[in-house]
Amino acid sequence: MHKNNINKTFNSGILSKLLVVLCSFGCFLTQTNAEELVGPLQLVELSEQDATRSEKIYTTTHFALFGQPKYAENFTHFDYVNPNAPKGGIIRQAEIGSFDNFNRLASRGVAERHSHSLYETLFTTSGDELDSYYPLLASEITYSDQYKWAEVVLNPNACFSDGVAVTAYDVEFSFNKMMAEGVSQYRMYYQGYSVKALDKYRVRFELPTPNREDLLSFVGDFSVLPQHFWQDKNLAEPLATPPIGSAPYVISDFKLGQYAIYQLNPNYWGNNLSVNQGLNNFEIKRIDYYSDDDVALEAFKAGEYDFRSESQPKKWFTQYQGKYFDQEYILKQQDDVTKAINSRWLAFNLERPLFQDIKVRQALTLAYDFKWLNHVFYYDSFIQPMSFFSYTPYAALGKPSERERQLLMPYAAILPDTVFGEAYNIPSSNGDGFNRANLLKAKQLLQQAGWVIKDHRLVNIQTGEPFEFELLTYMGADNKYVIPFQQNLAKLGIKMNVSSVDYAQITRRLRKRDFDMIPTNYSKIDYPTSGLMILWGSEYLNSSWNTSGLHNAAIDSLIALIPNYIDDEEELLYIGRALDRVLTHAYPMIPMWMPRQIHYAYWNKFDKPKIKPVYSIGVNTWWYDADKANKLPKNNE
Repeated sequence: MHKNNINKTFNSGILSKLLVVLCSFGCFLTQTNAEELVGPLQLVELSEQDATRSEKIYTTTHFALFGQPKYAENFTHFDYVNPNAPKGGIIRQAEIGSFDNFNRLASRGVAERHSHSLYETLFTTSGDELDSYYPLLASEITYSDQYKWAEVVLNPNACFSDGVAVTAYDVEFSFNKMMAEGVSQYRMYYQGYSVKALDKYRVRFELPTPNREDLLSFVGDFSVLPQHFWQDKNLAEPLATPPIGSAPYVISDFKLGQYAIYQLNPNYWGNNLSVNQGLNNFEIKRIDYYSDDDVALEAFKAGEYDFRSESQPKKWFTQYQGKYFDQEYILKQQDDVTKAINSRWLAFNLERPLFQDIKVRQALTLAYDFKWLNHVFYYDSFIQPMSFFSYTPYAALGKPSERERQLLMPYAAILPDTVFGEAYNIPSSNGDGFNRANLLKAKQLLQQAGWVIKDHRLVNIQTGEPFEFELLTYMGADNKYVIPFQQNLAKLGIKMNVSSVDYAQITRRLRKRDFDMIPTNYSKIDYPTSGLMILWGSEYLNSSWNTSGLHNAAIDSLIALIPNYIDDEEELLYIGRALDRVLTHAYPMIPMWMPRQIHYAYWNKFDKPKIKPVYSIGVNTWWYDADKANKLPKNNE
């Protein structure tokens, strides 16, 4: 997760694991490379502002945290869109679970999953590069090479869906509202920051300490709330009706817990912006909610909705078939994974005394037979993640380099010896379903940790307490791994109870850390950023994003180094790999799986650009094709 994702939490309202959590970096603009930067960058020296050196001031319409922006100032559209795509038609999608409100920023309740998209940000990113920002609500940014402040000019045409102009006063209000009523992580993270309107269309951002990454990501991802709508409402409370937004779509109809309909706003202020050309092509986007994924799949095959991403290989290989597939009414697509991607883990709650001995965590990790599960249930479609930086150069490899050892040695007293050996790796079973070799190793580790078999149960040698815990799972999720894992643990004398609860209950228990073990989605990380502090830092231990609760001085210190080397690719590589060694060798979570390929299917009623964005499937670039739709069976016209 990178630092700007706590701000993206404000933008998207993702209060659960998302997030999270992700990455941002960039080149340090010197006087030399500033003139080479693509874009309208102006350079000014204010020698009287600093007694020791001149302060360089940059003004630009777009900027990058890592490298340089791909697109020049006068670009007309992103490369992966069709700027002439027709508008109209409908796309229907599905979500599993339910919702009871439309405020993704609320501290309780379950918000509609797409409601974060109602708010625009000051700048926006493209889908074929990492963390480059282009004008959206804002038209330009001015900042100093000391990276302690920035001033932003708003687009005077920007307005909310009710026609009220977006002003600098809305920006100031949004920040103050979040600091007063937002989630605690936001208030902690941005303590000492200030946002002040200078006039109707200019706003100033100030940081307590200089930090290039923090400043530019904070401004770039800043989402703006309408003051006239929110000033008399509590941001921490659920919202039963849709709020006023500033984005291309408005919610035109809904039924709590069942569906929400997003309709293209014909008066959307940003239709002519370069960043919006070829996007937002559907007149209507309908989101239907299903309590069970099996039911949702059958609904898709019957034509009840149009697009479905499939995360369960067995379903992909056995259930995506039939006459509609044969006749190409439904099209299947699979894309190879080449970039960082979300991975699935089983998180220990390290606050539980039962899991505080690393040998116990190692033993349970060995009991999870990935090779057999992957073959029997998942058609060998998964890879077991061995890094928190999978599919990136920052994943630890082999033994630590000399520079990695230098970074790690100050914390040798609190780190396992294995950190200084080979990179994290879980021994594979032979795939026969017995997992004998790993279970024998697990038994030895448990004995070393003070657990012995008595009357066919594993008990603590000092207290006599049996080894028993609860696995908390999502109702309706893919739980095929549970029984085999439970059976392997039983061979060790461990009793694992399983509780499946709905999305609302699991969210509530996660926030209260009321669980022993829980499956968690670890969001993709393209490269290290200081935002990793939210996932692993001691200050954010109570954050629901730090599912396991792992934290120590080594983690804090390594993450704290990241902002100092955002323009040093080689040093950043060493920091990332050293951090990966510390995280993985602590065994905070059992690695479950991540995909080799992305699988998705859709009814053949859409067309799409020839070029696909690098970092997404790109559904927001598709458009409705009436001729194709007319050829479909009656129930899907």
